Amino acid sequence: MKLKEGSFLWYLYLDKIYCLLSVRNVKALVEYFHLLDVHHNNTLNDVLFYHFLHHVTNLKRRQIMIVFNMLDWNAMGEIAFDQFYMLVCILLAQQNHLEEQFIFRHSRPVFELLDLDGEMKIGPENFHMYNFLFNIKKQELRELYSDFDITGDCRLNYKEFKLFTIFTMDKYQEMKKAQKEKEKEREDSA
Repeated sequence: MKLKEGSFLWYLYLDKIYCLLSVRNVKALVEYFHLLDVHHNNTLNDVLFYHFLHHVTNLKRRQIMIVFNMLDWNAMGEIAFDQFYMLVCILLAQQNHLEEQFIFRHSRPVFELLDLDGEMKIGPENFHMYNFLFNIKKQELRELYSDFDITGDCRLNYKEFKLFTIFTMDKYQEMKKAQKEKEKEREDSA
Protein backbone atom coordinates (compact mmCIF):
# COMPACT_ATOMS: atom_id res chain seq x y z
CA MET A 1 0.00 0.00 0.00
CA LYS A 2 1.26 3.45 -0.88
CA LEU A 3 -0.03 6.92 -0.16
CA LYS A 4 -0.45 8.92 -3.34
CA GLU A 5 2.10 11.66 -3.53
CA GLY A 6 0.58 15.12 -3.14
CA SER A 7 -2.51 13.92 -1.27
CA PHE A 8 -3.44 15.60 2.01
CA LEU A 9 -2.04 12.73 4.11
CA TRP A 10 1.32 13.02 2.36
CA TYR A 11 1.96 16.25 4.29
CA LEU A 12 1.09 15.00 7.78
CA TYR A 13 3.90 14.15 10.19
CA LEU A 14 3.71 10.99 12.29
CA ASP A 15 5.91 10.97 15.38
CA LYS A 16 8.41 8.13 14.88
CA ILE A 17 8.53 7.15 18.54
CA TYR A 18 4.88 7.22 19.64
CA CYS A 19 3.26 6.91 16.18
CA LEU A 20 0.85 9.76 16.86
CA LEU A 21 0.09 12.99 15.05
CA SER A 22 0.96 16.38 16.51
CA VAL A 23 -1.85 18.58 17.83
CA ARG A 24 -1.51 20.83 14.77
CA ASN A 25 -1.85 17.83 12.44
CA VAL A 26 -4.84 16.46 14.38
CA LYS A 27 -6.52 19.85 14.09
CA ALA A 28 -5.95 19.85 10.33
CA LEU A 29 -7.20 16.25 10.14
CA VAL A 30 -10.39 17.17 12.01
CA GLU A 31 -11.04 19.94 9.48
CA TYR A 32 -10.36 17.53 6.63
CA PHE A 33 -12.73 14.99 8.19
CA HIS A 34 -15.46 17.65 8.40
CA LEU A 35 -14.92 18.50 4.73
CA LEU A 36 -15.35 14.84 3.83
CA ASP A 37 -18.47 14.56 6.02
CA VAL A 38 -20.90 15.99 3.47
CA HIS A 39 -23.93 14.78 5.47
CA HIS A 40 -22.78 16.64 8.62
CA ASN A 41 -23.28 13.54 10.82
CA ASN A 42 -19.69 13.54 12.15
CA THR A 43 -19.27 10.21 10.38
CA LEU A 44 -18.22 8.84 7.01
CA ASN A 45 -20.36 6.22 5.31
CA ASP A 46 -18.89 3.51 3.08
CA VAL A 47 -19.20 5.59 -0.10
CA LEU A 48 -17.39 8.61 1.35
CA PHE A 49 -14.82 6.33 2.95
CA TYR A 50 -14.20 4.52 -0.35
CA HIS A 51 -13.66 7.76 -2.26
CA PHE A 52 -11.36 9.12 0.44
CA LEU A 53 -9.12 6.02 0.47
CA HIS A 54 -9.25 5.69 -3.30
CA HIS A 55 -8.04 9.29 -3.58
CA VAL A 56 -5.16 9.06 -1.07
CA THR A 57 -3.94 5.45 -1.52
CA ASN A 58 -3.45 2.82 -4.19
CA LEU A 59 -5.70 0.32 -2.38
CA LYS A 60 -8.14 -1.72 -4.45
CA ARG A 61 -11.90 -1.53 -3.88
CA ARG A 62 -11.97 -4.90 -2.08
CA GLN A 63 -9.18 -3.83 0.27
CA ILE A 64 -10.90 -0.52 1.00
CA MET A 65 -14.11 -2.30 1.91
CA ILE A 66 -12.21 -4.76 4.13
CA VAL A 67 -10.70 -1.79 5.99
CA PHE A 68 -14.10 -0.11 6.28
CA ASN A 69 -15.64 -3.26 7.76
CA MET A 70 -12.73 -3.57 10.19
CA LEU A 71 -13.19 0.01 11.41
CA ASP A 72 -17.01 -0.20 11.47
CA TRP A 73 -16.86 -2.62 14.40
CA ASN A 74 -20.41 -1.81 15.56
CA ALA A 75 -21.86 -2.43 12.06
CA MET A 76 -23.54 0.97 11.80
CA GLY A 77 -22.40 1.50 8.21
CA GLU A 78 -20.25 4.48 9.10
CA ILE A 79 -17.08 5.43 10.94
CA ALA A 80 -16.47 8.34 13.30
CA PHE A 81 -13.40 10.52 13.66
CA ASP A 82 -11.65 8.23 16.17
CA GLN A 83 -11.67 5.33 13.68
CA PHE A 84 -10.63 7.74 10.92
CA TYR A 85 -7.72 8.97 13.05
CA MET A 86 -6.61 5.39 13.76
CA LEU A 87 -6.71 4.62 10.03
CA VAL A 88 -4.66 7.71 9.15
CA CYS A 89 -2.04 6.75 11.75
CA ILE A 90 -1.89 3.20 10.35
CA LEU A 91 -1.48 4.54 6.80
CA LEU A 92 1.25 6.98 7.86
CA ALA A 93 3.03 4.29 9.90
CA GLN A 94 3.10 2.04 6.87
CA GLN A 95 4.24 4.84 4.60
CA ASN A 96 7.12 5.57 6.99
CA HIS A 97 7.94 1.86 7.53
CA LEU A 98 6.94 2.05 11.20
CA GLU A 99 4.46 -0.83 11.27
CA GLU A 100 6.26 -2.66 14.08
CA GLN A 101 6.53 0.52 16.13
CA PHE A 102 2.85 1.30 15.56
CA ILE A 103 1.67 -2.17 16.56
CA PHE A 104 3.88 -2.03 19.66
CA ARG A 105 2.73 1.43 20.75
CA HIS A 106 -0.94 0.76 20.03
CA SER A 107 -1.17 -2.95 20.74
CA ARG A 108 -4.59 -2.86 22.45
CA PRO A 109 -6.42 -0.89 19.70
CA VAL A 110 -4.72 -2.95 16.98
CA PHE A 111 -5.67 -6.17 18.77
CA GLU A 112 -9.28 -4.99 19.05
CA LEU A 113 -9.36 -4.10 15.35
CA LEU A 114 -8.02 -7.53 14.40
CA ASP A 115 -10.43 -9.31 16.77
CA LEU A 116 -13.31 -9.36 14.29
CA ASP A 117 -15.69 -11.55 16.25
CA GLY A 118 -15.10 -9.99 19.68
CA GLU A 119 -13.88 -13.24 21.27
CA MET A 120 -10.65 -11.56 22.48
CA LYS A 121 -8.60 -13.93 20.30
CA ILE A 122 -7.15 -13.44 16.83
CA GLY A 123 -6.34 -16.17 14.36
CA PRO A 124 -3.93 -16.23 11.43
CA GLU A 125 -6.79 -15.51 9.03
CA ASN A 126 -7.25 -12.11 10.69
CA PHE A 127 -3.62 -11.19 10.09
CA HIS A 128 -3.76 -12.56 6.56
CA MET A 129 -6.86 -10.48 5.78
CA TYR A 130 -5.16 -7.25 6.90
CA ASN A 131 -1.63 -8.05 5.74
CA PHE A 132 -1.71 -5.13 3.29
CA LEU A 133 -2.14 -2.73 6.26
CA PHE A 134 0.40 -4.12 8.72
CA ASN A 135 2.86 -5.70 6.28
CA ILE A 136 3.31 -8.99 8.15
CA LYS A 137 4.91 -11.61 5.92
CA LYS A 138 3.74 -15.25 5.78
CA GLN A 139 6.94 -16.57 7.36
CA GLU A 140 6.65 -14.05 10.22
CA LEU A 141 3.02 -15.12 10.65
CA ARG A 142 4.00 -18.80 10.96
CA GLU A 143 6.71 -17.90 13.47
CA LEU A 144 4.27 -15.71 15.37
CA TYR A 145 1.84 -18.53 15.98
CA SER A 146 4.47 -21.17 16.64
CA ASP A 147 6.40 -18.96 19.09
CA PHE A 148 3.65 -17.00 20.84
CA ASP A 149 0.57 -19.22 20.83
CA ILE A 150 1.13 -20.41 24.39
CA THR A 151 -2.38 -21.82 24.78
CA GLY A 152 -1.96 -23.92 21.63
CA ASP A 153 -5.36 -23.06 20.15
CA CYS A 154 -3.92 -21.40 17.00
CA ARG A 155 -5.36 -18.08 18.16
CA LEU A 156 -3.63 -15.34 20.13
CA ASN A 157 -5.20 -13.77 23.17
CA TYR A 158 -4.14 -10.23 24.10
CA LYS A 159 -1.29 -11.30 26.39
CA GLU A 160 0.19 -13.50 23.65
CA PHE A 161 -0.25 -10.69 21.13
CA LYS A 162 1.47 -8.23 23.49
CA LEU A 163 4.43 -10.63 23.85
CA PHE A 164 4.63 -10.73 20.05
CA THR A 165 4.69 -6.92 19.84
CA ILE A 166 7.45 -6.67 22.46
CA PHE A 167 9.54 -9.30 20.66
CA THR A 168 8.95 -7.68 17.27
CA MET A 169 9.93 -4.27 18.62
CA ASP A 170 13.14 -5.67 20.11
CA LYS A 171 13.99 -7.31 16.78
CA TYR A 172 13.20 -4.07 14.92
CA GLN A 173 15.45 -2.02 17.24
CA GLU A 174 18.29 -4.54 16.85
CA MET A 175 17.96 -4.32 13.07
CA LYS A 176 18.06 -0.49 13.18
CA LYS A 177 21.10 -0.59 15.47
CA ALA A 178 22.90 -2.96 13.11
CA GLN A 179 22.10 -0.67 10.17
CA LYS A 180 23.51 2.35 12.02
CA GLU A 181 26.67 0.43 12.91
CA LYS A 182 27.09 -0.66 9.29
CA GLU A 183 26.68 2.94 8.10
CA LYS A 184 29.19 4.13 10.68
CA GLU A 185 31.70 1.49 9.54
CA ARG A 186 31.24 2.63 5.94
CA GLU A 187 31.80 6.26 6.93
CA ASP A 188 34.88 5.37 8.96
CA SER A 189 36.39 3.34 6.09
CA ALA A 190 35.75 6.11 3.55
